[in-house]
Amino acid sequence: MGILASLYTGVTGINGQGEALSVYGDNIANASTNGFKVSRPEFQDVMSKSLKGLLGGNQIGRGVKLAAVTPLFNQGSVLQTESPTDLAINGEGFFVLKGQDGQSYTRNGAFHFDREGKLVNSDNFRVLGFQADESGKITSKMGEVSIDRGVIDAKKTINVDMFLNLDLRADVNKVFNPANPDGTSHFTTGVTVYDTAGSAHVISLCFNKTGDGTWTWRAMAKGEEVTNGRAGEMFECAKGELTFDTDGRLRQQRTLNSEFNFNKGALPNQKISFNFGPDKSSGGAGVQVTQYGTVSEAYKTTQDGYTAGTLSGLTFSDDGILTAMYSNGENVNMCQVAVGKFESPEGLFKTGQNRFKESRLSGQATIGVPQTGGRGRLSSKTIESSTTDITQEFVNLMQAQRNFQANSKVVSTSDDMLQEILNLKRG
Repeated sequence: MGILASLYTGVTGINGQGEALSVYGDNIANASTNGFKVSRPEFQDVMSKSLKGLLGGNQIGRGVKLAAVTPLFNQGSVLQTESPTDLAINGEGFFVLKGQDGQSYTRNGAFHFDREGKLVNSDNFRVLGFQADESGKITSKMGEVSIDRGVIDAKKTINVDMFLNLDLRADVNKVFNPANPDGTSHFTTGVTVYDTAGSAHVISLCFNKTGDGTWTWRAMAKGEEVTNGRAGEMFECAKGELTFDTDGRLRQQRTLNSEFNFNKGALPNQKISFNFGPDKSSGGAGVQVTQYGTVSEAYKTTQDGYTAGTLSGLTFSDDGILTAMYSNGENVNMCQVAVGKFESPEGLFKTGQNRFKESRLSGQATIGVPQTGGRGRLSSKTIESSTTDITQEFVNLMQAQRNFQANSKVVSTSDDMLQEILNLKRG
């Protein structure tokens, strides 16, 4: 009977709109959930009854059903925070988490370090990333993002790079005297180097012009800091020659000897290479150290050693690289946060706790570093907010409420008509 069919049709509408209310209510409830993505109910009509068989036309619908609840992975607003471990993905991708139930994914970047130095979320799921080697170079090895080096060991100086100009106008009339290096040199500059124990030593580099376009340099250490040295006197540890062409550019450099024997626990025979830049004899431009007719001056001096240091701070780059800052001024890359990307994120399975897991519909995650392969950019001291638009969700609620009321009218009308049929017998 058509009246009974219309009764059940109205019931499908009531059930469908009731489920839609649950979806909109969930969106509103998570308006303050970090990284939350709103969902949208999608309806389908139920198979119709055809009055003419397979000929088509003249079909009567049988109601509606909730076919799918589709999450909408729109970009949420990125809000500033004060925590350096808060991360946000601007673009596609998910943070990769590891927990008791295996690997999962999230857009909520509210992380912190636990007592073991592991980067975790509020439920202690550990964040995965690509590990760095001893030199700070990021590798392809996956592991937990962590700080496992609270102290950085001292590193002895191996290379010193000099950037300077030596005055072409200097007279060849000074004889170097180690007892008075400053007074018997044409130019003197200092550089701090580190021995094998991490102790700092100030080395004086003394330059003497010995001929047209020819200079001799000496590395002098304090006598009380080296073996066989005398307190209050300078001790020569290295010596070399520089040769310039008529254009004032470095043509050739040569080291005659280099041996540093620092005392007080340092290993002997430390080799320190003093580099004056690519010279012309080796195919370089010869402009790192020059001989021009201006005052002698050291522009910059760099060296690769440092003393031991303790962890003083952490920072994340836009590439998701976690860098540890130490008290000795050194910055060391620890790891890089991994980002997983899906071809169909709408097919992910929600597990609660702001997490998703792979499903057959989503496909497998392609895990890589930020800003590669279509993955988004990471930023620290930020967090992605919920994509819930309260105004839109209230409009959706009102529309679902009206639809619910309309379907309830279908049920009540069908019931009235059935009552009239039952009253026929009484009449």
